[in-house]
Amino acid sequence: MTYTEEEAKQKVGELVARFRANIDVYKRSAYKEAQVRCEFIDPFFEALGWDVSNKQGFAEQYKEVVLEDTIKVGSSTRVPDYGFRIGSQRKFFVEAKKPAINIKDEVSPSYQQRRYAWSAKLPLSIVTDFEEFSVFNCQMKPSPTDKPGIGQIAYYTFDEYLDKFDAIYDVFSKEAVLKGKRACRLSKKMRLVDIEMMINGLRFMKL
Repeated sequence: MTYTEEEAKQKVGELVARFRANIDVYKRSAYKEAQVRCEFIDPFFEALGWDVSNKQGFAEQYKEVVLEDTIKVGSSTRVPDYGFRIGSQRKFFVEAKKPAINIKDEVSPSYQQRRYAWSAKLPLSIVTDFEEFSVFNCQMKPSPTDKPGIGQIAYYTFDEYLDKFDAIYDVFSKEAVLKGKRACRLSKKMRLVDIEMMINGLRFMKL
């Protein structure tokens, strides 16, 4: 289903309200990654216009979102949780974590995702547990000794999604990726980067 930007914001607002109301439950270690994907992350990106569950019935090579995508990392095969594509061309990865994990301060989530994207030659990627949403510039080769914030160009918590919705929508909605939408001020940290290398002519600009 395709939503207008305002409808998408409303859908995300509903997810935010539900997460806030039950956050103590979602933060427990017993609440698994598979649950947060099904209940929050999948519908979040569906609100942004992506056919996460392939309701359109596209052939495998043309799915908009590939779950457990497959890439080579060194001599090993790895599986990013989500590969977002237009046609058969990858645009960005999303790696999901359960909310009990601290994405901002733990090294493993950011290094893992940056390594995936670097290996696939994707300059942009996301790590999220819905509570946190962290965007990385993956044009720098990752190292296991990197601090968690290396390459991070935007970081939002769930209670900022509505205030920052335009920035998120203008970069990660299917409409934005298809159209190479307008210049987007996503982060104060980042200088002008040529997003034509990233996502269909989008540009991230320093505020």
